[in-house]
Amino acid sequence: MQEGSDPGAGPGEREPEEADGPLADFYAQELEWVECGTMECTTFEVPADYDDPGGARLEIAAARLLADGESPLVVNPGGPGGSGIEMAEAAADMFTEDLIEAYDIIGVDPRGVGQSSAIDCVDDADLDQLRAAGYQEGPEGETAAAEDIELIVQGCQERSVDLLPYVDTISAARDMEVLRVLLEVPELDYLGYSYGTYLGAHYAELFPERVGRFVLDGGMDPSLERHEVAHDQALGFESAMTAYIEDCLAWTECPLAGDLDTAFEQIRALLDEAEAAPLPTGDGDRVLTRELAYSGIIGPLYNQGDWPVLTESLELALNGDGSYLLFVADLFAGREEDGSYRDNQTEANWAINCLDRPVTGDPGDWDQRAEAMIDAAPTFGPALAYGEELCAQWPADSEGTQGEITAAGAAPILVVGTTGDPATPYHWSESLAQQLESGVLLTYDGEGHGAYGRSNSCVNERVDDFLIRGEIPEDGLVC
Repeated sequence: MQEGSDPGAGPGEREPEEADGPLADFYAQELEWVECGTMECTTFEVPADYDDPGGARLEIAAARLLADGESPLVVNPGGPGGSGIEMAEAAADMFTEDLIEAYDIIGVDPRGVGQSSAIDCVDDADLDQLRAAGYQEGPEGETAAAEDIELIVQGCQERSVDLLPYVDTISAARDMEVLRVLLEVPELDYLGYSYGTYLGAHYAELFPERVGRFVLDGGMDPSLERHEVAHDQALGFESAMTAYIEDCLAWTECPLAGDLDTAFEQIRALLDEAEAAPLPTGDGDRVLTRELAYSGIIGPLYNQGDWPVLTESLELALNGDGSYLLFVADLFAGREEDGSYRDNQTEANWAINCLDRPVTGDPGDWDQRAEAMIDAAPTFGPALAYGEELCAQWPADSEGTQGEITAAGAAPILVVGTTGDPATPYHWSESLAQQLESGVLLTYDGEGHGAYGRSNSCVNERVDDFLIRGEIPEDGLVC
């Protein structure tokens, strides 16, 4: 039990609402942990629709890495579509030894994801084609895009129609509360990255009195609309590419040449070349298209430690060999050598995002937004523009709303932001910390997506002090 926490219900007990309310059957479940490799695994049931708890049920999968201590720490890697179970399995590579010794690390695959009741829309061959597809301006490109959207929509309806309306983040946050009760802890301790901060913030808004020690790393701003998220991310990747190029140009073996502007021109010329004549990869069945090249470039920008991988990939691609950029793109998409995909992260990402953030505006507005995005971020804007088109035809209605989250009454919540974060730009973390009534901002002055476990000892020690010992860092501290 945390120092200073409300003791609430003791182990094995249920509070009256949990024991007698409409969710009593779900709160009365007992977790049965079974050995699964180096961890223990379990499943539990939740209502598909919390407004109709007597209706259909979903299965949620979780795994734990046992520690010497007895306190559980629930973790989420982001996405949406990332597997918490995979994160727990990789805990030794992501967290400090002190944290792993202090907590049972519990990874949960949210509804729609991975080993839980999961979204399925297309087969592996179709996913290959969709990841590689690009659409030129004009009627032919519009027709091709419409056909691919129809492929996704029809596939989701055929394979996951009963699940599609229920994979929103608010429902996933309510699943976390069911898990808290089943773990028999009065408050939930949580570490979420990227989209995991969005999930954690919604939990805190719904159940502020149940917030234990919460760390939200790489904060998302819940007040932003869909197009604002895409615009900010395009700018974020443009800035991250700037940092990468400046670092690369300082080395004699950089495949880029000249000054910053010239190097950007080389990158954009490579992308244009991949669009006009996709690069060979050594695989007779696959070539490097513009879209796959984008994926291969964006992936290493998430972690400064992967910049050498990007350098090697670009060197080969600039010499007409797209094999390594394709390999990197596949690696980040979860594609195995045999052509299978190890998880459903792409399909879950479509489904959850389309429910969480409704489409606003009409095609004319989308064109204006796309033009503004491409003007502001000429390298990555084209890859992130027109995200509205799929969700506008999504076969489940979005009931999501955008607005600030305050989590009034919650215990202190630590928000960690990275100044050079491409995927969740730093000002999102600033905004989230300001919105949260009890938000505390810790800043990592560096590059990459997320900070804890991959940045420096200053960040790691402050997060450990908070999670393990309840010591709150100074608000605004910069590491």
